[in-house]
Amino acid sequence: MLYNTLVHIFRPLINLINGRPIIKNKEKIPTGNYILIAPHRTWMDPVLLALAVYPQKFSFMAKKELFQNPVANWFLRKLNAFPVDRVHPGPSAISKPVKMLKQTDLSTIIFPSGSRYSSKLKGGAVMIAKMTGAPLVPAVYQGPLSFGALFSRKKRKINFGDPIYIDRHERLTKEMQAELEQKMQAAFDQLDQELDPSFHYEMPKKPADDHF
Repeated sequence: MLYNTLVHIFRPLINLINGRPIIKNKEKIPTGNYILIAPHRTWMDPVLLALAVYPQKFSFMAKKELFQNPVANWFLRKLNAFPVDRVHPGPSAISKPVKMLKQTDLSTIIFPSGSRYSSKLKGGAVMIAKMTGAPLVPAVYQGPLSFGALFSRKKRKINFGDPIYIDRHERLTKEMQAELEQKMQAAFDQLDQELDPSFHYEMPKKPADDHF
């Protein structure tokens, strides 16, 4: 399987370049499928998070433009990625991960802010968790934010938090949604503090031609 092959290629390569990552609280990850949630800080963090928890495998959301090239389309789908229109997400942005969590052995990674240029949390992860019963597992990444920066030897650090469970039978009100979003943000803040109390993420400026 291509997923396994790439893990065995890229994990040793990244470790050679940057050293072994510091991974904390991995034992908090539950058995079975779950939804890994994290602040989106670099284009690499889906890969780095997935490598940190392997052999658990993930499905990924990716913007639909990445699938326009036939070769990229084939490659991404082999890695369990599926396209999402981030401007007009539509029902598939929820139904596809719900189906995969229920019918496969794949967990999924979701960045609740949706983009590296925003810190505002959105409700997709909460809705998917409620529909599937899969727990939300908060995580944070600190470290190099570009491939070139890996050569600086600044350590990659990942911290996992306690799972957040949502009762499938409880009505998801606006108040409950807001409470869960606050809980997720509080978890991210705590995990950052545990890794490095002086850590501060400088949000990049959104490019003029970037709609996501």
